[in-house]
Amino acid sequence: MVQPEGSAPRRPRLGMDLTILALIGVLLIAALGAGGAALYQQYYSPAAFVSRYLDLLASGRAADALRVPGVAVDRTVLEAAGIDGNASEALLRRAALAPLTDVRLETEQNGGVYRVSADYQAAGHSGTTEFEIVQDGWVGVAPNWRFAKSPLAEIELVVRGADVFSVNGFELDRRQVAITGAEAAPLEPVHLLVFTPGVYSVTVKTPIASSPGVSVLADAPLTHTPVDVQTQPTKKFRDVVQQRVEQFLTTCTTQKVLQPTACPFGLEVRNRLAPDSLPMWSITEQPQVSVIPDGANWRIKPSDAVAHIEVDIQSLFDGSIEHVSEDVPFSVDGTITILADGSASIRVGTPAGPDLD
Repeated sequence: MVQPEGSAPRRPRLGMDLTILALIGVLLIAALGAGGAALYQQYYSPAAFVSRYLDLLASGRAADALRVPGVAVDRTVLEAAGIDGNASEALLRRAALAPLTDVRLETEQNGGVYRVSADYQAAGHSGTTEFEIVQDGWVGVAPNWRFAKSPLAEIELVVRGADVFSVNGFELDRRQVAITGAEAAPLEPVHLLVFTPGVYSVTVKTPIASSPGVSVLADAPLTHTPVDVQTQPTKKFRDVVQQRVEQFLTTCTTQKVLQPTACPFGLEVRNRLAPDSLPMWSITEQPQVSVIPDGANWRIKPSDAVAHIEVDIQSLFDGSIEHVSEDVPFSVDGTITILADGSASIRVGTPAGPDLD
C-alpha cells in the first residue's frame, strides 16, 4: 500500500509518545518520593519529634512538653537513674523556662533506636544534647515516636544564708519545695526536676542576703547536678548588725563596775575601788563589724575596739588613792542565726552571750 505523501509514520510517533509518557511517569514518581521524604523528614521523623518538643520549651509551653510521649515517667524510673524519687516539679512550668534558640538537629540510627543530637543556644549558652528516640506504634501510615530516655533531669540545690531564692526569675521558698517541708534543715538540699535542655539561673535577693546568678546548663537527660550557692550579706544587713553591736557596747558602758556583765571588755585590778568612786566606761573606738558566711547562717568576724575607763583605785598596802584613766582594747565577735520568720538573732561573743534581737 502506498503511504499518502506528506504524512508522518504512525509507529515512530507512537513510540515517541510512549517514551514521553514514561518519562513523565518517572518524574512524577520521583517527585512524589521526594515530596514524601521531605514530608516525613519535616513532620514524621525522629528529628521532627524532637524539634516539636524543643519548640514547646522555646515557647514556654511546659505543660504541653510534659505530655510529649516519654517525658513524664514513673518515679521508679527516676530513682533508677539516680534522681530523687520525691524531687519537686516546681520548675516544670513556663515561669522557670529560659529562651532556647538556634536549634540544629542531626540523626543517627542504631537498630531500632534513633539518636537525635541537638545543638542550640540556651539563654546565651551554647549546648548540645543527645536524645534517644524509639518508635511508638503507627497512626495510619505515619510512625509515632517517644523518648526512650526521659529528657527530665535533677538539680540538687543548696542555698547558704537564705530560704527564698529565684530560678530564672521564678521565686521559690526552700521550705515549700524541700522533701521534709518546713522541718527541713537549713542546709538540706532541695531536689528539683528540670527539662533538658535548659539554663537555670539561681539568684538570691532578700533584705539579709544576695547572690549573683549561678547558672546551670541542664544538657543531659536523667542526670543529677549538685549546685551550691553561697550568698553574701547585704549592705542593709551589715549596717543593722553594726548598729546593734554599737548599741550593745554602749549599753555595756552604763554598768558602773570593773567587769561589766556579759560584755567583752573589763579591767582587772589588784587593789580596790576608792570609797565613793564608781567606774565610768565609754567606747572610744567602735569595732568595724564584718559579717561573714557560717554554714546556713552568719558570723561576726573578730573585730578590734577600744573602751575607756575613768576610776579611782585605793591601794590595799598604804591606802593611797590613784586615779586611773586608761584605754582598754578588746575584741568583738558573735553569731547570727536566721530565724524561721526571716529575722536575724544576733548574739555577741560566746553562744551564751547576750541576744541582740
